Amino acid sequence: MRTAFATLALVAAFSLPAIAADQVEKAPPAGAYKKVSELVKLPDFLPGLGQLYVDPKTLPAGPFLAYDRDGRLVSTVYMLPIDDLANKAKRFDDLTAPGGKVDHVDVYFNAGHPGVEKPHAHVVLWHVPKADETRVAAK
Repeated sequence: MRTAFATLALVAAFSLPAIAADQVEKAPPAGAYKKVSELVKLPDFLPGLGQLYVDPKTLPAGPFLAYDRDGRLVSTVYMLPIDDLANKAKRFDDLTAPGGKVDHVDVYFNAGHPGVEKPHAHVVLWHVPKADETRVAAK
């Protein structure tokens, strides 16, 4: 399972952006993206992730675009259901990083929350250096 997560993260980190980075650099992003807090019962700002936007057609996996309190893009997040990752027939190909260059990747388990109720893995493609993750920390 860890190998699958690592492989998935590497593929995602080196995928080409789906849309130009300048269209998503500042909140709100262009296109079909909607504020997650307006789609499901979640706070407007999630400590550790930031303010999330998603194209509803891509749920539950995403990509979710994560912004800091100043509306600057900090990461692209995928929320991949554990059941799907355990299914040998299910694939997550061509994961993109709409924000462009990826500095580093974090992968961790989440038991579920509104919008993605089933247990899933968060694959966070950070567009900022590790030190700048504090831009989405709790105040």
